[in-house]
Amino acid sequence: MRFLGGLGATLALAALPLAGVNTYQLHVASLIAVYWILIAGLNLVVGYSGQISIGHVGLLAIGAYVFAALAGTHDVNSWLALIASGLAGGLCGLLLGLPSLRLPGFYFAMATLAFSLIVGELALGLGDLTGGGVGLAVPGFPPPFASPAGFYELSLALAALTTWLTWNVARQLWGRALLAVRDSPVAAAGAAISVYRMKLTVFVFSGVTAGVAGGLFASLQSYITPDTFAFDIGMFFFVCIIIGGRGGVVGPLLGTVVLTLLPEVVAPLARLGNFFYGLLLLAVVLLMPEGIGPLLAAIAARLTRRGRPESRVVSPDLDRLRAALADEPR
Repeated sequence: MRFLGGLGATLALAALPLAGVNTYQLHVASLIAVYWILIAGLNLVVGYSGQISIGHVGLLAIGAYVFAALAGTHDVNSWLALIASGLAGGLCGLLLGLPSLRLPGFYFAMATLAFSLIVGELALGLGDLTGGGVGLAVPGFPPPFASPAGFYELSLALAALTTWLTWNVARQLWGRALLAVRDSPVAAAGAAISVYRMKLTVFVFSGVTAGVAGGLFASLQSYITPDTFAFDIGMFFFVCIIIGGRGGVVGPLLGTVVLTLLPEVVAPLARLGNFFYGLLLLAVVLLMPEGIGPLLAAIAARLTRRGRPESRVVSPDLDRLRAALADEPR
């Protein structure tokens, strides 16, 4: 039923261009899909394995610059450039995860932060490859994905594929093993779970999704500079998972949608954008510590419950008890 519900929601979203939405609204919807491709992979790292990664914006930037350099500068086919972006993100995730995943949680977070800062400086310094502070123009995809509606359909299809992959990982034995690694690494190791290998595998997978998201993000923006990949975006990805709720797929997806749409809702108060971000995060932490997803799941379970179970009072049969005691040999 969940699979059919997800399929129905995907088909409904695919019909969004037919609903008469304008180009800007399609741009925002495409941005949500691109962000979710990265956050879906990051959710396995943060929400399931319990690693605090705040530097995935660096992997996003790597995927974006690989796509821009190949498809734009060297005129490589856009599809091949997108595949190369995913492979580059996975390779950098492997090189980052091999040493840093052995560190405790706080130090691992600092390692990912340092990585994102290093990527930003390299993007600024390697002008021959990245265009430096001037940046690079990024081409789009060939028809039928050249239009805003076509790019939205492409982003939605890749987002649905990523959701399906992460959902399968989460509901199978891998998901239970990751939750065991998150909650008690010692107990997981005692249950013959390779803690380090599990962490490294999901981190590399998140690098692949971040690289693919970076290629799509660059094409969506049509022009990228080092300032495009500010540290705030990395925190945005992390906060989407915290607000949505760890240990699930639907919650972080809702967090991504809410936080991406929030600037559009408060557009007349653009100067207070960070204030509303902070207010929403504070409200979720204080009122809904487990996130939006578990709260909505509990409400849906209560609404779909057909009826309360009947309460029955069990009365002891005293006469039978007396007879049994009387017959007991002394």
